[in-house]
Amino acid sequence: MNAWIIILAANVFLFIVETAQGGSENTRTAIRFGAQDVDLVDRGQYWRLFTSMFVHFGIFHLATNMYALYCLAPAMESFIGPFWFLLIYILSGLFGNILTYETEKKRRRNSLSAGASGAIFGLFGFYLALALIPQYSQLVSMSGILSSLGINLVYGIFNRRINMTAHVGGLIAGFILSFFLLTVLG
Repeated sequence: MNAWIIILAANVFLFIVETAQGGSENTRTAIRFGAQDVDLVDRGQYWRLFTSMFVHFGIFHLATNMYALYCLAPAMESFIGPFWFLLIYILSGLFGNILTYETEKKRRRNSLSAGASGAIFGLFGFYLALALIPQYSQLVSMSGILSSLGINLVYGIFNRRINMTAHVGGLIAGFILSFFLLTVLG
């Protein structure tokens, strides 16, 4: 079974359990299932930087992230293999969440954060790196990648409920990891 299918299944399964246990849009439920909270991370619950990648606020949040995973992941995993796919996905999500944590802490805010978006934007980072490396650039459409990124980033700027810090952090991490993988390890 492909790694991306396992990730998708884990997200959907956790969402179902979360919904049955109090509702996916319930703050207490989200915290109980691993959403990121600056105060709790400060108290040593560092695992939330990882688990929050699998917690979603409502069906629309889950559906948009899982649709993006479905669109971006299969070709990527086929191209670089499940190990590198998982590494880029997880590290991008973690970097986005760490950047969110540090940003929120610096601003002295404690907003609740969850979702696979940072990891998903890491996948966009992979395709951006692919488009910029001459020997791979013919495999992808730079205009397609930029338009998809542009739409997502503009939407995020106007929707205050979206964690743009995680998106940008995941994009940067995915791009750097992918560029390194494709050029150095090639």
